[in-house]
Amino acid sequence: MINIGFIGAGNMGFAIIKGIAESGLCKSADDCANSESIQLFAYDTDAQKLGRLDEYNVSGCSSAKELAGKCKYIFLAIKPQQLDKVLDEIKDNLTSDSVIISICAGITGEYIKSKTIPEAKVVLVMPNTPLLLGEGASALARVEPASDEEFELVCRIFSSCGKIAVIPKNKMKEIIAINGSSPAFIYLYAKAFADYAESVGIEGSVAKALFAQSLIGSAKMITDSGYSIDELIKMVSSKGGTTIAGLEKLYEGGLSDTVKSCCEACTKRAYELSK
Repeated sequence: MINIGFIGAGNMGFAIIKGIAESGLCKSADDCANSESIQLFAYDTDAQKLGRLDEYNVSGCSSAKELAGKCKYIFLAIKPQQLDKVLDEIKDNLTSDSVIISICAGITGEYIKSKTIPEAKVVLVMPNTPLLLGEGASALARVEPASDEEFELVCRIFSSCGKIAVIPKNKMKEIIAINGSSPAFIYLYAKAFADYAESVGIEGSVAKALFAQSLIGSAKMITDSGYSIDELIKMVSSKGGTTIAGLEKLYEGGLSDTVKSCCEACTKRAYELSK
């Protein structure tokens, strides 16, 4: 039996647990690493958050320390500001066999080791909120001495609720703007289109549905069409047409520079959180 525990059962923790449960990941011995099945555990200071996990057969724990003593794989599904307190609570129950999976923005494996045990096995993950719908995008990095087999199981867990990419551990801060925070940036962009639609008398629900489908279709064109992003822009942009007129305003407004500044600010904050 592989025991997997979640410290924090908020949106991210809940989404990952839901992904594991609904995918059937490791429910049979033949499908699971080490020919074992999975048992899920969780702890959260908010009892109501634990209550919604009942349908997924998750066993609740009374403290983070108790959970760390029961589980080999320990997910830190908490905010970076909560991390020091949690690590201090669980460090005495960690062993060299424990695998700590952190989704805390900006936090390095070395920092976690310094607050727990030097030989701690760590996997760093930057997921995003679309995990709630099984459409997440998660970046992962292995920190030694976590084994390939242990890392593979963590990758399978995140694959159960979306797409994954393995990146170098020294790029985990830079990736945050690309997939971790970017949904919020996309939502703000979408809101501007919805606001415009309402200002010209188009029903908000209609505009939202059409724009959302345009986002979905455009994303599929990026991933599946074989065209570069520049080529895709040209495909929509007839000379002297409406799209060109709109693009000119985006260029004049410095959209690309604004996005770069947005990403740089996001990365800068990640480095600040890591100190």
